[in-house]
Amino acid sequence: MGLGDKIKNAAEDAKGKVKEATGSVTNNESLEAEGKADQSAASAKKAGENVKDVFRD
Repeated sequence: MGLGDKIKNAAEDAKGKVKEATGSVTNNESLEAEGKADQSAASAKKAGENVKDVFRD
């Protein structure tokens, strides 16, 4: 996984955590769900990149 991809995935995960926390504090279920979705997407991308890394080595 390239460093740029790792940074993008970490940023997407962080953004998702902020959205989830903000949605929780403001009682905005939609924003909270969007934050969880962002985190899930970042995790899926990270897992996919990890699989690629295994086959590169």
